[in-house]
Amino acid sequence: MADVKLNQIVKRYGKIQTIHNIDLTIDSGEFVVFVGPSGCGKSTLLRMIAGLEDITEGELYIDKELVNDCDPASRKIAMVFQSYALYPHMTVAENMGFGLKMTGHPKQEIEALVQKAAKTLQLESLLDRTPKQLSGGQRQRVAIGRAIVREPKVFLFDEPLSNLDAELRVEMRLQIARLHQDMGNTMIYVTHDQVEAMTLADKIVVLNKGMIEQVGSPLELYHYPINLFVAGFIGSPRMNFLPGVVQSINDNQINIQINQCETITVQRNLANINVGQKITLGIRPEHLKTECDGDVHFVIQNEVSERLGNATYMFGNFAGVNDFKVHLTGDIDLKAYSDVKLTCQSNDCHFFDEKGLRIN
Repeated sequence: MADVKLNQIVKRYGKIQTIHNIDLTIDSGEFVVFVGPSGCGKSTLLRMIAGLEDITEGELYIDKELVNDCDPASRKIAMVFQSYALYPHMTVAENMGFGLKMTGHPKQEIEALVQKAAKTLQLESLLDRTPKQLSGGQRQRVAIGRAIVREPKVFLFDEPLSNLDAELRVEMRLQIARLHQDMGNTMIYVTHDQVEAMTLADKIVVLNKGMIEQVGSPLELYHYPINLFVAGFIGSPRMNFLPGVVQSINDNQINIQINQCETITVQRNLANINVGQKITLGIRPEHLKTECDGDVHFVIQNEVSERLGNATYMFGNFAGVNDFKVHLTGDIDLKAYSDVKLTCQSNDCHFFDEKGLRIN
């Protein structure tokens, strides 16, 4: 295991700067996930840690050793790519042990390490097969096994599940989670899928335009997003945002006019909020209920509903805000273009100022 420290890391391609002064500490044994939209710099940052991209400015430490000028092979890391990159003419065992063979490891040692990795990944019965005889999930496990046999201090994963179908993604996600629990190595994982981030990570790093927006545990980012970007990125379906103006404040009762046509009353004690202030009210779809036990009330015009059996998704209009999303538990039959009464708890409402920053 090893810790990883990034100190004022910058990446430029000519005059174009893609990574902006990244400061980040990854503790030994942590599972850290980089998330963000396409083009945010998450894969570039991972490749800089791996040594596949040069660092323009800043310092990178792995296991407290400065590695800016170290080649990838000497960084004590192993990387699993989005593509499996398996040799089609080699067996599973040969693919897993090829890197060790090229670095001059003894044959018996290679066989022992391959057997150990195969047992961990449940590949023992597949060692004599070639890649074309494997499923997508099995090929990805071979790629992970190829990394395991190197016994690295840090594992790097670059969107390893994006080529798999939905069921295999779930299966492989569990495999990777078990792998981290069993091995305890430091792992850095890149994905655009926030479900993977929420389920795998000890710590999530949300990136946007080459900068860190927020770092924290999955539930910390879910319950306390620092700004509108993080609030909208973490959560599925994404948070509803209602633009409004504070009409009045009576004790802990805040009246907010949404789009100059509907008023919502929220019971919250917010010291740094004023009458006349423009705000954005955020409400997660899963916090809205058809029961009347909440203290914040809405009437939504349902437009489209999706019934999945165990859950119902409703997409409608509230106060001129289209695609207002609601996640209801169970199978609920909702008529198109009917009004649906919903409630939520005041504590589940999020407030953001005109700059998009969270109001505490």
